[in-house]
Order: sequence, then structure tokens, then C-alpha cells
Amino acid sequence: MNVRFYKTAILCATLSFAAPALSQTDINLGAVNADQTAPVEITADSLSIEQSSGTAIFEGNVVLGQGDLRLSAGRVQVVYNDASGDISRLSASGGVTFVTGTEAAEAREAEYDLDNGTLVMSGEVLLTQGASAISSDSMRINLETGAARMEGRVRTVFAQGGN
Repeated sequence: MNVRFYKTAILCATLSFAAPALSQTDINLGAVNADQTAPVEITADSLSIEQSSGTAIFEGNVVLGQGDLRLSAGRVQVVYNDASGDISRLSASGGVTFVTGTEAAEAREAEYDLDNGTLVMSGEVLLTQGASAISSDSMRINLETGAARMEGRVRTVFAQGGN
């Protein structure tokens, strides 16, 4: 084995046992271009509507699309704004996948706040960008800028050219 391999192995070991100071990472998801004013399209196996609480619950193979944003989950609860009647927030659970042209993220659950343009994924988050991967406890994405912040025991694997 070569020296380069050992240096990489030592760096990975050091990062995996690093102090909490390394427990947050800022990244840029350049391909995210969500338009919060675009129509929201949802498909699912079933739909339940609760007029009294202003919510709708989609269950079973839920796929959500809005502009370039694609999200799939086992269950999505839609909360409407009382004043405007527009969708205010979406809560996804049951294994969530978020996909753009160049990135994919998985988590146990996600909160999409249309009013603020944020998507928060939590529970064993795994983000893949090409051959590189980053995992953490949670990830907050600003859907207007593509800026993301991962927090809670961040672990990374960076693919290097030629290795």
C-alpha cells in the first residue's frame, strides 16, 4: 500500500473521532432552484382531508413536485394558511428522499416551509453529490439560495479524482 492511502486513512479516522466543533458543515446545493410560488403537485395512494384543522394527509408512495424540487415519502401532511388558503407547510415522514439534478438526500422525515423557503430534513440524513457523501443528524436547506447546513455528528467521504 502506498503512503497516500495511509494519509487518507489517518485523515478519515481523525475526522470520524473529531470533537463536536466539527459537528456542523455548510454546503451549497447548486442545482436547487425551488420556486415557492410554483404549483405543488402531489400524487399518492390515498388522501384524507380534515377541514376543521385545515390539513390534508397523503399516504402511500407520495411524490411531491414543485418547480425543480422533487420529494418522495411514505406520508405527507399538508397544512394550509388560514388567511390565504395556500399551502403553508408540508411535513413528510416514512422515509423521505429529496432529489435535484446532481444531488440526492435521504432522511426519516422532512419539513418543507413554503412561507420561508426552507426544507429541514432530520433523522439519519445522507446527502450524495456525485461520488461524495455526507451524513448527519439534520440538514437545513435554503431553497432560494441552495445553501445548506448539516448538523449533528457530520461524517463525510470525499471522492478524489484519480483515486
